[in-house]
Amino acid sequence: MIELGVIDTRDKILSGEISSEQITREYIKRIENSDTNAVIEIFSDAIEQAKAIDIRIKEGFKGALAGVPIIIKDNILVKGKHASAGSLILKDYIAEYTSTVAQKLIDAGAVIIARANMDEFAMGGSTETSYYGKTLNPRDKTRVPGGSSGGSAAAVAEDLCCAALGTDTGGSIRQPSAYCGCVGIKPTYGRVSRFGVIAFASSLDQVGPITKNVKDNALLLQVLSGEDSNDETAEKRAVEDYSKYFNQDIRGMKIGVISYVDDIVKGLDVEKNYNDFKEFLKANGAEIVNVDIKNLDLVLPVYYIIAPAEATSNLARFDGVKYTRRATDAKNLEEIYLKSRTEGFGDEVKRRIMLGNYVLSSGYFDAYYNKARSLQANLREEFLKAFKSCDILIMPTAKGEAYKLGEKSNPVDAYKEDIFTVSANIVGVPAMSIPFGVGKNGLPIGMQIIAPHFEEGRLYRLADFVERRAK
Repeated sequence: MIELGVIDTRDKILSGEISSEQITREYIKRIENSDTNAVIEIFSDAIEQAKAIDIRIKEGFKGALAGVPIIIKDNILVKGKHASAGSLILKDYIAEYTSTVAQKLIDAGAVIIARANMDEFAMGGSTETSYYGKTLNPRDKTRVPGGSSGGSAAAVAEDLCCAALGTDTGGSIRQPSAYCGCVGIKPTYGRVSRFGVIAFASSLDQVGPITKNVKDNALLLQVLSGEDSNDETAEKRAVEDYSKYFNQDIRGMKIGVISYVDDIVKGLDVEKNYNDFKEFLKANGAEIVNVDIKNLDLVLPVYYIIAPAEATSNLARFDGVKYTRRATDAKNLEEIYLKSRTEGFGDEVKRRIMLGNYVLSSGYFDAYYNKARSLQANLREEFLKAFKSCDILIMPTAKGEAYKLGEKSNPVDAYKEDIFTVSANIVGVPAMSIPFGVGKNGLPIGMQIIAPHFEEGRLYRLADFVERRAK
């Protein structure tokens, strides 16, 4: 029972074979016995939530997620619950309202059982920067689970829940999904509301599901999607039924292979899996199309200018005055700001605040920030052009298997791990990581598939086929 996914669990609960209370209790016990530090806190009312859903089901409720236990990332608000974004400065913060995505889970009948560990303020790719300590990869506890949604991915991989929510600003759903052997999607920017999600970089952040299989992922995205009067960036589009894309073949699909990606993959641990992926798609009737995306080699510096600049602005509100932790020995207002932020933020967050302030400062704004924005617009046009000749673009999710804990202590080395994922955030398109084989140490490898704006259905069609047919 504990290894069931979302749909199987819901169906068994609705049929009366199991109850939400039973499976919720099992997951809580499993979390309590786990040593991966994937979960920061089990919500005290989880059992009561499950009992209430069981009563509603007996009365005829048939929600899309009826009784299903789900974990949310620690930057997603639920009224009355702690949410700290993995930071000391928000350690004691209790949400005064519920995020749109959490409310949609609740309305669909899900039981939100816990909050997952994460890199502080989602700034990191390893879940090693959290105030609550590092999370271990359940596939190999000497390695990172990826980040920043590493706790969410590790919880799914370790069967601590049926599914989890993460956020993705530069790969933070896809990369941990790859490292932990899960399915993770970053939806199109604007597909899912950001209301009630603690911001990192507002023009890049998106919430998405991490699941054990493709069909579960599609169901969760359907639940999460849609317009929101509280978030003007949430697009007013009809929510698609992704199930219509299942059980199809991929004959005739045009799969774009980017020349720049082919060049940098050479010699990496992921090279064989990537080449095998291309051959698998070709052997099953897809057409491989070579495409060129100009300036793709600049996407990493573009990201590491825009994201820290927005983070600097978003984190200015955490000053020790209102709802954040305040330094106890401050003597005046200036010391409250200085000491509270110095004590409350970790090294990586401070690093990005300084970088953001630098690129936004007088004399450098045009040279760095405006130039990055111009290149961002250029990259969007390049991707639009590429999608005129193909249905989906492919590339690896990461350079290889999950790396060892502490291995990327040099920040520049850590930033380079985002080479394959940041482009989807910069141009706003949907991208998904799906498991495809293992690496030299027998650990999961993820392949990334990317579609045009609001064409998540294409991703689910291809991902479902790969899941069913790849061995």
